Amino acid sequence: MRREKYVPRGGPDGGNGGRGGSIILESALGVNSLAALVGRSMIKAKNGQPGMGSMMHGAGAKDMVLKVPPGTTVIDAEAGFVVKDLKQPGEQFVVARGGRGGKGNAHFKSATNRAPREMKPGEEGEVRAVILELKSIADVGLVGKPNAGKSTLLSTLSSARPEIADYPFTTKHPGLGIVELDPTRSFVLADIPGLIEGASDGVGLGHEFLKHVERAGLLVHLVEPDPVDGTDPVENYQSIRKELEHYDAALGERDEILVVTKNEMPAAGAVAESLRDAAEKPVLSVSAATGDGLDELKNEIMSRVETRRTAMRAAGEDVTPLRSVDQMETKKRRVRVPPHKAGPTAGLSNQRQAKDFDGGAPDDTQRDIPS
Repeated sequence: MRREKYVPRGGPDGGNGGRGGSIILESALGVNSLAALVGRSMIKAKNGQPGMGSMMHGAGAKDMVLKVPPGTTVIDAEAGFVVKDLKQPGEQFVVARGGRGGKGNAHFKSATNRAPREMKPGEEGEVRAVILELKSIADVGLVGKPNAGKSTLLSTLSSARPEIADYPFTTKHPGLGIVELDPTRSFVLADIPGLIEGASDGVGLGHEFLKHVERAGLLVHLVEPDPVDGTDPVENYQSIRKELEHYDAALGERDEILVVTKNEMPAAGAVAESLRDAAEKPVLSVSAATGDGLDELKNEIMSRVETRRTAMRAAGEDVTPLRSVDQMETKKRRVRVPPHKAGPTAGLSNQRQAKDFDGGAPDDTQRDIPS
């Protein structure tokens, strides 16, 4: 209650409490992994400030916005269903909403209740357990057996610098790289860790790797002509194809480019012919060491990526921008026209004066020029 000298019957004086902060996930370009959230089992937003006397309301807490990569899926930990799939950059999702602030006794005053002794405590914020799963968004996914040359090809075509060594399973996490043919034509290439037989059943962390292939619109299947384990290259190709189809039938129908790597090896030519007969599709031959065939491969990939993007736009689907440059190109830029270049004076210049026009406006409209 208000207590002030010379003010009898001051009345209720308690302010309301502030709203608690919410936890919001936002997909943002430039964020490539969920590493910043690893190990944080509990994330808590701040509380709102309490109300005080002199009718002072408590300040609301700021929302906590957590940046995640595009392609992050939010899964309810208790029920196991997908809550939200953050595909487009800038998308937001409120994971846990902050509670509303309480009400002070001044909120309840009325003409018939001039000295309320009641108040309402603030609400508890939501508590929710979620699982964040990242499925890389890329135009092209590199698949193949371990040590097929995927990381080497990625580092050659883009500025990405994955770990490269002469032993299998060097790549343990998917890597992304942007391949630019010119300032207006580019695509995103994903290096998927090597797959082995049984990957679709989880062998060798197969599910952890295969989920990153789901969003790739084009698969580039790399085949090593002379595997270090002595296996047959054609059988290796067919084995990986079976694993993709077993994991998801749609992957078996995904557009694919078949490539023989390390074509500087003597067996590369014969392996390419065998693959062409077995797969009944064209086979490209490249070498990341010498650069042979890389331009042809980039042009073929770019052609198929552009065809897919055109089909997606025609079907009304959104093409996910993967760079800030791509996002800026999709926004319509409004250019402000200076007043002297708009309206009846738009066509005037030193060479074209108002006296040179006979009854018509300089911009070829039917408006009169003010004298």
